[in-house]
Amino acid sequence: MRPFPDDLAQAQQQWSATYRQLAEWPGRTELRRRLYRLSAQLFFHPYWQQRRPSPAAWRELHDLGRSDGDVSERLHR
Repeated sequence: MRPFPDDLAQAQQQWSATYRQLAEWPGRTELRRRLYRLSAQLFFHPYWQQRRPSPAAWRELHDLGRSDGDVSERLHR
């Protein structure tokens, strides 16, 4: 697994949690806005300026956001 920065992994976890909340309560404007802001934060994170994101990297980050447990433990395996 790639060593993603902690703030990037946490943003992905927040994105996943917000997405699940929006699935439970569709039409909630505040959740859609939060999801939009988090999407921009993920896409334009400085980590991606150093390396072009591949589909595999996005998938790993997405999977990291969906996992349960401590982010920092999974980041440094």
